[in-house]
Amino acid sequence: MTAAPVELEQGSFWDDTDELRARLAEPLPRIPPWFGYDALGSELFEQITELPSYYLTRCERALLERYGTDIAARLGCPRVAELGSGSAKKTRLLLEHCSAARPTTYLPIDVSREMLVLSAERMADLPGLTVTGLWGRYEAGLDRLRDDGGAPVAVLFLGANIGNTTTGERAALLARIGATLRPGDALLLSADLVKPAAVFESCYNDPPGYDAFARFRLNHLDHLARRFGGGVDLDGLHAVAHYDPGPDDGVGVVDGRLWARRDQVVPLPGLDRVLELRRGDSVNVGFSAKFDRDRLVADVAGHGLRHETEWVDEEHRYGLFLFRR
Repeated sequence: MTAAPVELEQGSFWDDTDELRARLAEPLPRIPPWFGYDALGSELFEQITELPSYYLTRCERALLERYGTDIAARLGCPRVAELGSGSAKKTRLLLEHCSAARPTTYLPIDVSREMLVLSAERMADLPGLTVTGLWGRYEAGLDRLRDDGGAPVAVLFLGANIGNTTTGERAALLARIGATLRPGDALLLSADLVKPAAVFESCYNDPPGYDAFARFRLNHLDHLARRFGGGVDLDGLHAVAHYDPGPDDGVGVVDGRLWARRDQVVPLPGLDRVLELRRGDSVNVGFSAKFDRDRLVADVAGHGLRHETEWVDEEHRYGLFLFRR
């Protein structure tokens, strides 16, 4: 096995200042989700996946363990790319079946170079598997897949990460995926389906005695401030998530925010601006959309991707959905 992360220029994703300024200037300032996944943030997210109240990772792992052979057979592609691969612990369960069925090249795409190296090391014992890490944001990885003219590819979008976008951002990303895939290529995504608000608010906030979610959300703003030469009073912020079922359109949203306990100014000299927070103001540090099953399938299908099959945990209403170009 080989592991060769592609070193994209850092400015191409950490320091996309036009998009960053636009998000910070919204009525509710937003910090792009990739600022949560530096080395510290990636480690904290791994801790989140182990929280007793966070069911998503356990559900996904159980689905991959139970249906991995079937999923690998249906993917049927010699290349498997993954958007936001992280540690790839769960993905390994699927790749074991893929590489057993055919020689497979795994193309993890992530903004954490450390995670790309670590995940490649964890896969070193899988015969028939080659790993080439792509260091960057989703867009850069998809552009690479679109332009390389390589063998058929299955794109994985796991961890319910399809929900970590606004409606407009999600449509743009699905359009980009649809434009990247060629006829016969596959998309396997996981999604969390709508449930009562209490389930989500328990899942997306720290249970008593834990602080992984709070530290993960605080790291978004801390990383942003450090990146652009500023500083932030983290003790003056409180992290909490709330579920909004939204209008009757089949999509609800878990809204993760940092709330100011007191007035403070966060200087961002590298952006030539400051972020002013009054007591009670908030900053969004992450969306997590929750879907009606039929609405999700229709939205993805609208980008030229035919729904083929699905594997759903009926107890937790969490599923893997396979589409084909």
